[in-house]
This record gives sequence, C-alpha cells and structure tokens, in this order.
Amino acid sequence: MNEIKVFLVEDEMVIRRGIKNSIDWEKEGYEFVGEAGDGELAYPMILKTKPDILITDIKMPQMSGLDFAAEAKQLLPESEIVILSGYGDFGFAQSAVKIGVSDYLLKPIKKDDFQQMLDTMHAKLEEKKTQKQQADNMALLLQNSYTELKNRFFLSLAEDN
Repeated sequence: MNEIKVFLVEDEMVIRRGIKNSIDWEKEGYEFVGEAGDGELAYPMILKTKPDILITDIKMPQMSGLDFAAEAKQLLPESEIVILSGYGDFGFAQSAVKIGVSDYLLKPIKKDDFQQMLDTMHAKLEEKKTQKQQADNMALLLQNSYTELKNRFFLSLAEDN
C-alpha cells in the first residue's frame, strides 16, 4: 500500500492539533505532509508537497475554505478535497460539490468518522490510479497494434514491388 499524502488547513489550532494527533498516520498508510492556519499560508506549501488528500476548514480568515478548495482543485485536480465545517448550511455543501470537493464533514468530528473518510478517500485514489494504469496500458496496446499494422502494410507493399 502506497502512503497517501495528507495536508490539513484549519484556523483553529486546537482542532488542527486534535486532528493531527488523532491518527497514527504512518501506521494507517498515510503521510501527514503539512498544516496551515489558512489558505493563503497553505497555498505555497501544497505546491511543494502535492498532497493526495487535502482537508480544509470552510470558514477561515484571509481565504475561505471554499475559495482555497477551488484554487487547490485547479492546481491539484487529482487530489481529493475534504471540507470541515461547523455549519450544516446546505448552501456551503452545494458550493463544495460544484467545486469538486469529495466529502464534507461536520464538526465536531468523531475519530471513527474521520478514519472512515480517510479510508474512503484512499480507496478513491487507488481506484483512480488503477483506472489510469488501465488507460495507459490500453494506449500502449493500441500504439503497438498500430505500429504492427503499419509495419505489415509497408512490408506487403515492399513484397509486391
């Protein structure tokens, strides 16, 4: 199992620390690659770490979690993005879906729910990886078939002459 890189953006230090310390990241197959208190601070950090799973609070100073998620999705389209929110506002959830956010968890977050979300994101990432590998294999097979047909065609032309 490949380690999945996780980055956390949360303005409340107590919640950030609680999330960070609630999981034995390495044991569970994850690598905790960074954290930030807001999206503006996180942006250059995710450019460097390229996390597979990006977890962000929805309401933060400087840059909202939705704005950050939208920018991050443009930058890292293969990443799974999870929104944390203390608000059960349907409008936030709708906006998150439009951005392409993978999950939306309400605070306070239970450890089991958090672990389940990580496992679900991990499975999605593995499925994407498998699909990409299958597509790459198919492209290679098609390229090889094309090359073989082209070679046969030119060989038959040469034999006719």
